[in-house]
Amino acid sequence: MECQDIKLCDLPDELLLIIFKKLKNVEILYSLMDISKQLNQIVSDPIFTREITLMKQITPIKDTSSLPDFVLDRFCLEILPKIHDKIQWLKLETLSMERILLAVNNYSNLRQLDIFIMNTETDMQLFTNTSYLVHIFQNQIVTLNINGEEDLLEDHLEINRQAEIFMNILIMCNKLRHFKFYTSVPIGTAYISFGIESPMFLSPTLVELHIVVYRFDECLFLLDGRFNQLRILFVKTFHILSLKRSIINKERLPNLKHVSLACKSLICAYDDVVVPHLQRMINLEKLTLYFVAAYDNLFIDGNNLQKNIISHMPRLNQFIFNIRSMINYDNLNYFPSNEDIHHTLMNFKDNQVTSCVDYFPKLEYGQCRIYSCPYTLTYYENLTNNFPGGLFNTVQQIELFDERPFEHEFFIKISQSFPFLKELTIINSEQQKFNNENRKYSIVNYYHLTKLYLLDVHDDYAEQFLLDTKAYLSEMCTAPKIWRGGGGKTGGSLKIAADAVTAVSVF
Repeated sequence: MECQDIKLCDLPDELLLIIFKKLKNVEILYSLMDISKQLNQIVSDPIFTREITLMKQITPIKDTSSLPDFVLDRFCLEILPKIHDKIQWLKLETLSMERILLAVNNYSNLRQLDIFIMNTETDMQLFTNTSYLVHIFQNQIVTLNINGEEDLLEDHLEINRQAEIFMNILIMCNKLRHFKFYTSVPIGTAYISFGIESPMFLSPTLVELHIVVYRFDECLFLLDGRFNQLRILFVKTFHILSLKRSIINKERLPNLKHVSLACKSLICAYDDVVVPHLQRMINLEKLTLYFVAAYDNLFIDGNNLQKNIISHMPRLNQFIFNIRSMINYDNLNYFPSNEDIHHTLMNFKDNQVTSCVDYFPKLEYGQCRIYSCPYTLTYYENLTNNFPGGLFNTVQQIELFDERPFEHEFFIKISQSFPFLKELTIINSEQQKFNNENRKYSIVNYYHLTKLYLLDVHDDYAEQFLLDTKAYLSEMCTAPKIWRGGGGKTGGSLKIAADAVTAVSVF
């Protein structure tokens, strides 16, 4: 039997559509546009033209890669003019954004932009009323997502520039309803700071805002009436500090339906700042809280949440939280057990709340962690031997700390509870009690671990990961970087656990 040549165009449209869906839209449009009338009709389908990512420079945005100049040229000169009226969502970066948006006279159905700021001096010019793009921002954009490089904390000029861009966008965009600004970067890597008493911006159309600010009182500008249509507010902040009584606004915020508040550093103003402003949000239906608080004499437990927050929100139907409160021994009136804390959480919806209480005699403080289930964060800090276990599919970073030794069985529990763990920090100077050279251990598997930090640890914990009789690190992992701090006994040679471990440093 002769083998017949089958060309791409010989396949039925339905099969071609299935195949093309497996590829990126940019690849489909660049490779197949203008090849034939049949292919033109298929690749012009909204499936391939509704959302397009055109990045000239490589950025940290997932599923994107840089476009060569000749690819961008073809899009601007040949492809975009033919599909411009079908495009609803463009993902761009500031170096090529102007050229792409000016490639045609009218993107009539464009409503959403995702923009990656490349941190150049020309960025500012793109977001002003004198920009050539002002007509698009003013009249069309309803949803805008702005992101940029991480680690801006040392660059005060860049921080101020981002704040100015934020304010200019709100002034310029007349139809903006959904706005996310630098929210995809980790909370410890970037923020904006207005740096003035009352920034000159408002938005009567905005219904959803996601933002990262340096201090919580800066986000209070968002709650003073200038965003009177705001329904959804997500705030990440570095600090929540005590405020002057004169600037605390007590007016209610009846329009807010969904609020999320996450704080990076230890807060000492839970009662004075967090609680009063939450109590203004009387019609909240969903609330998310993530923070660590230094508290006076009682841990933040279910009774506290019920009295200070839940009772003031009669419409609240979903409460997601991860709260860790810390108290010095000198301020503890009594030492509640985990059972005592858990009893205060019995009335929560479906009883899906976990508690964990720890006391550290050497450091003379206690901590209480309460969180709703399922766990939603990507990290878990100050995890101790009292860790209750469970399955945490979202967590990729954990920090272990205790004044009691971590035994081998504890690490088995950790590996099983955190199957997608990538970064692990251990702080523990206590020698393991059951570390026997003649004992046969079950090997602990860390399939995704890429970074291991050993800070102020006993040598037992270096052996725990570097001996191939105790741990297995998949060779598919990128090389973990292992630091060993002081605090434990030193000396002795260790056999490396896996080829994946290629860097060991001591400081």
